Amino acid sequence: MGHREDLLEGAKRCLLEKGFARTTARDVVKESGTNLASIGYHYGSKDALLVQAYISLIESVGETFDPGLGGEVAEPPGSMARFRELWENVIRSLPEARAIWLLSFELVFQGDRVAEVRKLLAEAQEEGRSGLVSMFSGIPEADLDKEAVDTEGRFYQTLLNGLMVQWLFDPDSATNAEQLTEGLRRVAAAAAKS
Repeated sequence: MGHREDLLEGAKRCLLEKGFARTTARDVVKESGTNLASIGYHYGSKDALLVQAYISLIESVGETFDPGLGGEVAEPPGSMARFRELWENVIRSLPEARAIWLLSFELVFQGDRVAEVRKLLAEAQEEGRSGLVSMFSGIPEADLDKEAVDTEGRFYQTLLNGLMVQWLFDPDSATNAEQLTEGLRRVAAAAAKS
């Protein structure tokens, strides 16, 4: 690996161990075996590097959500069964990825303090919405229209963020995939009647 990749991998390890606020540039350099100047050269700043490391961590978790990435998709895209299947995968990943989800909250709070972090996270959210719509609909991200990403993507992202909070706060009382699917079914049925 080159310095850029070494820095990214070192930053990911630091984030998982220390979090965003407590990770210093020197920590990343020590963990990656690089030098301080390489952070600026490759990423512009320590904060930009840490955000990129966070995005990489979140992307790796996101890949575990979609069974189509690692095997056969059991349920057809767009179906209630697919909705439930994917939320089961999301929920299954939460305990293993707990440190990454906790880091998400820390970064949300840091975003208010560091404009560069806020900008990078906003861009990452857009990409995340696109990936979620693609996963549920089966439509490749490149073929999605902006309206689908802006509406359906925000819907799925809101559900994901809410589930994450519940599972981090109290896994024993958190919503499961069956409850989430039945809730959607009931809301859709009530909306169809009006």
